[in-house]
Amino acid sequence: MADPEKTDESGLDEASGRMIRAVGEKQGRMVRARTRKDSFWSSFGLLGTVGWSVVLPTLLGVAAGVFIDRRWPGRFSWTAMLLFAGLVVGCVNAWMHLRGDHR
Repeated sequence: MADPEKTDESGLDEASGRMIRAVGEKQGRMVRARTRKDSFWSSFGLLGTVGWSVVLPTLLGVAAGVFIDRRWPGRFSWTAMLLFAGLVVGCVNAWMHLRGDHR
């Protein structure tokens, strides 16, 4: 009777083989990341990308807040609230961008 788990020529089942391949791929990415020399221009480009990912939501929040304040004036400033909300969204966006894998 055959073993219920499929094995390859090395005697590993499929799940173990997939895990070993995944770990090998991640290790290869780590080695490439350590040996890669970032140039001035690539760092400058990353700085610009992160900057715009913060600035754009902030400016959109200000624009929406000014529109709402002029259209429907109220007791609270929508401009200030949406500026803060846009800044928070932009910072979270930049953080996600910086901690993610750049392939």
